[in-house]
Amino acid sequence: MTHPTPGTVNWPSMPKALLHEHLDGGLRAQTLLDLCAERGIAVPAGSAAELAQWMQSNANSGSLVRYLQGFALTVEAMASAAACRRVAFEAAEDALLDGCVLAEFRMAPLLLEPFGITPEAVVEALLSGLKESRLASGLILCAMRTDTPEASLRTARLAARYSDQGVVGFDLAGAELNYPPGSHQAAYHVAREAGLGLTCHAGEADLGSRVLEAAQIGARRIGHGVNIMAPPDDATGAAWLAEARALNLHFEVCPSSNVHTGTVASLSEHPIRRMLAAGLSVSCSTDNRLMSGVTLSEEFSSLEQHLGLSVTEAVRLTRHAIRASFLEESQRLKAMQALDQWLVRSTA
Repeated sequence: MTHPTPGTVNWPSMPKALLHEHLDGGLRAQTLLDLCAERGIAVPAGSAAELAQWMQSNANSGSLVRYLQGFALTVEAMASAAACRRVAFEAAEDALLDGCVLAEFRMAPLLLEPFGITPEAVVEALLSGLKESRLASGLILCAMRTDTPEASLRTARLAARYSDQGVVGFDLAGAELNYPPGSHQAAYHVAREAGLGLTCHAGEADLGSRVLEAAQIGARRIGHGVNIMAPPDDATGAAWLAEARALNLHFEVCPSSNVHTGTVASLSEHPIRRMLAAGLSVSCSTDNRLMSGVTLSEEFSSLEQHLGLSVTEAVRLTRHAIRASFLEESQRLKAMQALDQWLVRSTA
């Protein structure tokens, strides 16, 4: 099939699939300002635009640890059922407005517990908000790798409990260095037994070998994983790639976020095209739209501008995302049909 000419693409019009977006990192700036005002939380800026700029400046620090600090504010602001419902609904609507035809959003519900809301109430409110939008979407529950294995088990059991109500997956997130995924194997077993999709942040702020460690405990999608392209030597790199292909691992890559956390020096040096060329299943996502100040359409546009990403490659990334989605087959088929129809219209 002929693809549109590079440089002529209206990226928001392209049907897209968003697999990696944290709800507590993707709030609208005005919503965050409103929620903070409601709860009497001090904010470092007086307007939505200034707050967004503060978040983005803090995130664009070259440090994953500092990048994650902005979540302290968003998590506290979200600690009510009404706030969770609003954030989830707006996230789905924003993705829909950006041309997404399928999306998965994630959240660590235990993070809100210290602020007086139960994890069950968090999940139910988030699911309610997502269902208010007409976007085909699902919810992934995150455990935090810096928490105890027992806390991860709580999250996995919570995900299993709501697996027939819109929770589609289980994830391990948070500061990666010195917190290997293998410590949370029991939680992955519970989630797998419940039939949930399994993903894991790995190979972002730690070695590429962590990708394969995550796969060993059951993950079949990898959040980021770009350091699989930075092996200590060629032989190790070839072995890593061969194993990732054999396992059919899918990589949820978030280019702008990878630059902001210091994982990759710049978009022009990002390995996403090399990952595609190496035969890996790869998609493009935003990670945290508020923190990184980027939509999925803008991510594709930036990759075209700075990395020379072709339309053909963008379509491949999108097809990979749709195939790897944890949503039902009927929703994945509908998303693929929308992409095919767009290609026909764009080349007519």
